[in-house]
Amino acid sequence: MSAEDLEKYETEMELQLYREYRDVLGLFAYVVETDRRFYLTNSVDLQVRTTDNGETYFEVTMQDAWVWDMYRPARFVKNVRVVTFKDVNIEELAKTDFELPAK
Repeated sequence: MSAEDLEKYETEMELQLYREYRDVLGLFAYVVETDRRFYLTNSVDLQVRTTDNGETYFEVTMQDAWVWDMYRPARFVKNVRVVTFKDVNIEELAKTDFELPAK
């Protein structure tokens, strides 16, 4: 496989992933972004924790989530638990953010 073939394959996979994202976006209420992944979910819980030596970390749990990851064969996940020392961004989607325009 040439570098050009690989690039074409990755471009097609990204386009397919974007189309899937666009199709499922309306099913979810929250966008969750961690340092490694991007999720859509209807149920998210963020807990701020502290280690014994005083470092702060975040524990995020989600149910019935969709994961933005083009290398996963299945992007719908029943339960997700993320533990990270890095930032976590949670945004609630307004229904108007993803309504289709009238024809």
